[in-house]
Amino acid sequence: MHSISRGAMPIQPEVILKKPFPSRPLSQMPLPSSREIHWWYVIPDEVQSPLLTNHCLETLSPDEKDKAMRMKEPKLQKGALLSRLLLRTTLARYTNSMASPESLKFLINRFGKPEVQWPCDGSWTPPPLHFNVSHTSSLIACAVTTNSPIGIDVIEKHRQLKNNIISFARRYFAPTELEYLSGISDLEARRQEFLRLWALKEAYVKALGRGFSGAPFKYFAIRFKQRAKERSTDPDSNAFELIIQPDGKAEELSDDWQLGLFELASSHHAAICLKKAAEDYLTLKIWKVMPSFSEILVPGTEQVLDFRH
Repeated sequence: MHSISRGAMPIQPEVILKKPFPSRPLSQMPLPSSREIHWWYVIPDEVQSPLLTNHCLETLSPDEKDKAMRMKEPKLQKGALLSRLLLRTTLARYTNSMASPESLKFLINRFGKPEVQWPCDGSWTPPPLHFNVSHTSSLIACAVTTNSPIGIDVIEKHRQLKNNIISFARRYFAPTELEYLSGISDLEARRQEFLRLWALKEAYVKALGRGFSGAPFKYFAIRFKQRAKERSTDPDSNAFELIIQPDGKAEELSDDWQLGLFELASSHHAAICLKKAAEDYLTLKIWKVMPSFSEILVPGTEQVLDFRH
């Protein structure tokens, strides 16, 4: 049973650094403790300066730039550029200025999950970071830990499905999840529960490093401890558990993971998956950023993820 305590103050962004291009060196951050998750996000629509796009082109690798510019729509190009810039600037913050965003190199596993190759000449020890990135057209997020592999997913709360939710879920979800969704009569509540489940399942397969192709959603189930109508009277209750369905490929999966879910920027469901640990509680610290131009700390967004069973 896993839940999140929402004792935080209302979100009131506070600009803590703002400089015109060219930007000053990135502010450096201490590593997350073993009891912390650091979460960074950017809103693409708030990034309007063409100078930032120029900075993306200066910072990203040729492959990253080529992949972004091959996209047909300018909005998709912008999102791809910002996603890679957010990842590079976030990781560079934890190097005590020993590595710049443009110096980082990445390897991609066969399922598409990136791993960083730290530039190292023997003069410093690279930080023991785990990270994951998720993005929609309206929000891009990067999460960092030091104590566990991590997978994250963000999904827009207003996202609509072209097909009937139950028909769609029948193609991708496990039987217990389908039964759960079918039991919700209110269509809006059903849609929100579907989106929450989808985000949690995405976070799980990303934490495994396998992605959807390596761990199809039907091979495992996530079960909420309370039904949607019960949670509507207790919005702080987000208790759920991970279930591995018996299947020929189930041995490749593991239930040794913790799941967390919270609301981000009042517009997105955000899911976190990381390895189970001795700690019952982890602190989630959230920053909103304008990469390389301003860093906006969102005060009062420290949340406690409660993983008690």
